[in-house]
Amino acid sequence: EGCRGEGGFLVNSEGERFMTRYAPKALDLASRDVVSRAITMEILAGRGCGPKKDHVHLQLHHLPPDQLASKLPGISESAKTFAGVDVTKEPIPCVPTVHYTMGGIPTLWTGEVVNPRAGDDDAIVPGLLAAGECACASVHGANRLGANSLLDIVVFGKSCANTVVFNLTKEGRTQPELPPGAGEQAVADLDRILNNKGDIPTARLRERMKEIMALYASVFRTEDSMQKGLAEMTECYKDFSHVQVDDKSPIWNSNLIETLELRNLLTNALVTIKSAVARKESRGAHARDDFQERDDENWMKHTLAYLDDKNANVDLKYRRVHGETLTNEVEAIPPAKRVY
Repeated sequence: EGCRGEGGFLVNSEGERFMTRYAPKALDLASRDVVSRAITMEILAGRGCGPKKDHVHLQLHHLPPDQLASKLPGISESAKTFAGVDVTKEPIPCVPTVHYTMGGIPTLWTGEVVNPRAGDDDAIVPGLLAAGECACASVHGANRLGANSLLDIVVFGKSCANTVVFNLTKEGRTQPELPPGAGEQAVADLDRILNNKGDIPTARLRERMKEIMALYASVFRTEDSMQKGLAEMTECYKDFSHVQVDDKSPIWNSNLIETLELRNLLTNALVTIKSAVARKESRGAHARDDFQERDDENWMKHTLAYLDDKNANVDLKYRRVHGETLTNEVEAIPPAKRVY
């Protein structure tokens, strides 16, 4: 986005500024989801760049080198490090990727974590709070607007603080005593992964996961492709039990850290694709070719995903979306299509 803001633009293998086709007014400054779909459509149409025709080019070398150095030093360095590209002379390879998680740990506006039960959608987990990208306070819908991420953490971070100061503290809540052996399970879990007798390197399993999700759960989705992806992702998830950590050192072990991160990625990948298969509509960043319209009558609701780690399965439930405001001073704004 920084590049586009400074005057960078996207081109396909024919050298065409293709955003004129998808957002004639906003062009390269269109929102991330629109640009991501445009890039994907160019690649699917055979106008991708490179030997595999699997990316487009972000053009920056028409800008003065001084401007690139002063306004885009990080991008310039990343392009050189990871793509071997000198941005003053060459374009940057560009493909859509995951930018932000609209979902997360369900919370109330107070920051208190929700665990629906006994027919109560807003039943809380006492003493547990969350804010920021890890949380879902139901303000972003299926497609967050630019700059609202920072606004989210500021608003709900303060809300969490207020909940602690004005509610929990006044209630006189105290933490229960830790049970004997607290923390031993976490240490044993770490030791199991570190010393696992597996035969699949972390990097290989991560690459496989990335390819599955990019192929079957990316910008455009269909029932058939996602079902195939779900089956492959389930097997990929199960194969984590065969992962191999080569570095056995207890100090600065990046191999172990990457393996722990992979476990989190696999969890999110499996939950994401299972939830996407079930949602028979298009909504925000969830765009299905076989269900191209939004269906508020049946799908204006949050997906709640419960992971069964042992069986590599995900159980899905749902929670209503809060459409009303917290005050009469502001009228509720009904959902509308984002159009250009």
